[in-house]
Amino acid sequence: MEKLDYKKQYKDLYLPPKKPVVVDVHEMVFLMVDGWGAPEEPSYQEAVSLLYSVAFTIKMSKRNGSQPEGYFDYVVPPLEGLWNCSEEGVHPDRSRWVWTSLLRQPEFVTGEVFRWAVAQAARKKPELDYARVRLEPYGEGLCVQMLHMGPYSREQETVDTLAAFLEREGLVYDHGRRHHEIYLSDPRRCAPERLKTVLRLPVKRKIV
Repeated sequence: MEKLDYKKQYKDLYLPPKKPVVVDVHEMVFLMVDGWGAPEEPSYQEAVSLLYSVAFTIKMSKRNGSQPEGYFDYVVPPLEGLWNCSEEGVHPDRSRWVWTSLLRQPEFVTGEVFRWAVAQAARKKPELDYARVRLEPYGEGLCVQMLHMGPYSREQETVDTLAAFLEREGLVYDHGRRHHEIYLSDPRRCAPERLKTVLRLPVKRKIV
């Protein structure tokens, strides 16, 4: 049986075009870790390690026969991030960035499965603070997104394109929700100019 690849199954969410599109994002279940500061700081790096440690414990559970009920084989979805910012972009002071790093999980990952996976992962990597990671449903509703090609430092150009689209389409940035990024490329293995990142802004209809 072929592995489920969420990027291919849900192309409207993970593989948008290089121009703005409107998308309605349904509720999904995620592993989440909160933090603040620049992505190169230890807090963010530990967050990513925590997410993958728990995610791969669940993913590889079939190898020792401990897979949960309803398990199916799948490709671990890409790393995602929620950032506190506005339609103008992120705050220039990187030390003030507030974020949630997250990984989508298959539908069979329940609270019980999560607690089991955390306990197993903690035995292998006890140096990580597993109290930081949680399992939580998250739905975004109406959003506008597009594919950003290039280094993270040039994301503002894409954010500006999205902002112009909102103005044309009678949409406004929803400040009650958060800027969302999906990292389709591994920056350790990909040249900056070839990085692919989904940029997603929460929006609502303009009241006239």
